[in-house]
Amino acid sequence: MTRARVWLFDLDGTLVDTAPDLIGAINDMRVDRHLAPLPVAELRGEASNGARGLLRAGLQLEPEHADFASAREEFLQRYAARICEETRLFPHIPALLRDLEQRALRWGIVTNKPIALTRPLVAALDLRPAVLLGGDSALKPKPDPGLLWLACAHLGVNAHDCVYLGDAPRDIEAGRAAGMKTIACGWGYVEDGPDPADWGADLYAREIPDLNLLLA
Repeated sequence: MTRARVWLFDLDGTLVDTAPDLIGAINDMRVDRHLAPLPVAELRGEASNGARGLLRAGLQLEPEHADFASAREEFLQRYAARICEETRLFPHIPALLRDLEQRALRWGIVTNKPIALTRPLVAALDLRPAVLLGGDSALKPKPDPGLLWLACAHLGVNAHDCVYLGDAPRDIEAGRAAGMKTIACGWGYVEDGPDPADWGADLYAREIPDLNLLLA
């Protein structure tokens, strides 16, 4: 694992704690509909699931609902307006990225977040990944492996030279399907359900400092 030339990361819940702004956007929608804001703890587990998960949990809207499409557009507009008000890198992530760069290892971001939201967020956090892809950068989002293969093409590397890290089962499924090594991350928005150690990843990192041990 330490021989991986490229480290590719999921974004929300893996590199960055975006939950406060995502939840803020859905709670703004609730207030406008004369509903009380929901506690952050109640919605935090849906942060990795984007608009679909938050609209389901916050407004009981499923994709089949007649109002879902318009509500999704409203949510994305509200989130874009507050893209990095409270969002922060998880603790220890800056040190990890510096360590990768000092070792001449490239790193990138492959997320299901739309690229139009990903770019300004990454810029606001002053991140400089070697490759940056959003969920609409390929034909299908994760767990389809297409985004990860596209990242390899951009970087001129083979999948077996990469490791993919994520905080959701779809991340591990995508990485394995792409032919990459995978690391399940336990510090983000891991929901109640199967233990991340059971997702089928090559390694499980419960906390971010566990990743530093791979570079020691």
